[in-house]
Amino acid sequence: MIHTRLLPVLRRLARPVALAAVACAAMAGAALTTPAAAWWSGGYRGGVFFGFPPIVVAPPIYPPAYYPPPAYYPPPPGYYAPQPPAAYAPPEPGPQAGGQSCYAGPYVCPMDHPVASGSGCYCLGNNRTQVWGRAS
Repeated sequence: MIHTRLLPVLRRLARPVALAAVACAAMAGAALTTPAAAWWSGGYRGGVFFGFPPIVVAPPIYPPAYYPPPAYYPPPPGYYAPQPPAAYAPPEPGPQAGGQSCYAGPYVCPMDHPVASGSGCYCLGNNRTQVWGRAS
């Protein structure tokens, strides 16, 4: 069953499809009946035929060039050889300051100023909140 809205569309498309089919058939018929027109028409355009086609000379063929690889590849510009490692002694441990620490649950942080041992202090947590504890 064909819908009623489809019929006007098919009627509208029938004429262009038929014209395209006729045009394709005409072009195919013209292509089959037309003789091939080559670039050489039997001599000069005057119809004089000498019996041989025109002579075409190809360019000379050169063998591929061979370039041997270099024996040494220099470093790129701006390259400097690394310096040999210097021998050094580790720094001597200096006197340690007797600072205090605040023990606030899982956090341990240094104290800004000295306070009495066991008094309340705080450390900053991961989300910048104060976690309260005791000073050492």
